[in-house]
Amino acid sequence: MAELMGPRLYSCYNCRNHVSLHDDIISKAFQGRNGRAFLFSHAMNIIVGAKEDRHLITGLHTVADIYCADCREVLGWKYERAYEASQKYKEGKFILEKSKIVKENW
Repeated sequence: MAELMGPRLYSCYNCRNHVSLHDDIISKAFQGRNGRAFLFSHAMNIIVGAKEDRHLITGLHTVADIYCADCREVLGWKYERAYEASQKYKEGKFILEKSKIVKENW
């Protein structure tokens, strides 16, 4: 019988710092700066940068870049505010770019 290895995690591709749990994925159907991205309900071991307004595919949002707390690599962004009613569900959520994260314990 296989041993339990703990929760499935996503880590920074650069330094392997744990940044989110697989169970916190809300959607895999997002677009980041560099390709596919995942929407997460929570992120850990990150630094949240300054807030700024950006025009994204789904309209105007206030976002803050998120960085790995260990190596300072930009991993994605946090949605701080959505200006359109249909996008309000993103507020407080995190985008992690698929190219910036790796799977751990799979």
